[in-house]
Amino acid sequence: MQETKHILVTGGAGYIGSALCGELLRQGYQVTALDELLYGGESLLAYLSHPNFHFAKANVWEPRAVKDNLRRDWQAPFAVVHLAALAGFPACQAVGRQVAWRYNVEATQRVYEQAEELGVERFVYASTYSNYGLAPDGKPVTEESPLNPQSLYAETKIASERFLLSAQGNCASLILRLATLYGLSPRMRFDLIVNQFVLEAYQKRELLIYQRGYSRSFVHLRDAVRGILLGLQSPLEQIRGQVYNLGSDQGNYTKDQIVALILKRLPETRVSYKDMTFGGDMRDLSVSFEKIQRQLGFQAFYTVDDGIREVLSALQVGIFRDPLDSRHRNAQFIVQ
Repeated sequence: MQETKHILVTGGAGYIGSALCGELLRQGYQVTALDELLYGGESLLAYLSHPNFHFAKANVWEPRAVKDNLRRDWQAPFAVVHLAALAGFPACQAVGRQVAWRYNVEATQRVYEQAEELGVERFVYASTYSNYGLAPDGKPVTEESPLNPQSLYAETKIASERFLLSAQGNCASLILRLATLYGLSPRMRFDLIVNQFVLEAYQKRELLIYQRGYSRSFVHLRDAVRGILLGLQSPLEQIRGQVYNLGSDQGNYTKDQIVALILKRLPETRVSYKDMTFGGDMRDLSVSFEKIQRQLGFQAFYTVDDGIREVLSALQVGIFRDPLDSRHRNAQFIVQ
């Protein structure tokens, strides 16, 4: 009988992590989730009684957070999926450079070092296409394009990438630069563009759009989870030291195009526009996903329209008692 493989997920209670843990359990893996529960842990309630699930409340910046929180009766993890971070530029801006660096860079180094000591085979790191910043020639950026961070968040992600790509250990690093996520999650976020626009159009019947013509790239949460699973299941030589953009060419949209999709479902919404320059995330780019399609066989199943439909439906039937609650946003928590 084949031995059950064990996967450690840092940030397991988060927007990506909670959905990933559920899918890993469904596929028969043993799952250890580490999370500090900054935004609560209700997202994991459905898994707590599962015999293949283990949760530990831990701050992954602590030097032994991984090693001290593993079950002794399970094999060491075969893979680590490192999602724990202060996610998004507003959250990083709110806490400042020193704290953002601690949680987004130093924590990555410490988790990787423990993975190496434990003999973990592969380390999947969730990075961001924000690292590209702007596309100077207007062409879709590839994994070879220069990095031009426009925010502290992107700077921390690039620093973690550089550490992992230069690490000399046996543990194989894979970096996934995710497009902007959307869709429903056990730990729902309404501070992501598509989810936020749907909420505002539904509740207020109005949208205020900044940086109107800017292009962004989007990927459904379920497709992102499938991309991470490909990173866990692909042959080691295909992922060792590799960087892949994770998303689909069909996910490249301007903000106006996203608004048009929302107006299709909520036509009475009033839209107004405002120019705004601020010390934040001024991304304006489209992304090429040819490499992950060609080398790992990734295909996206969901469209932005699918995401709009499912989020709107959840709001209409009252799934969220208070979608404006701060736990559905990352930026309002200050980590001292």
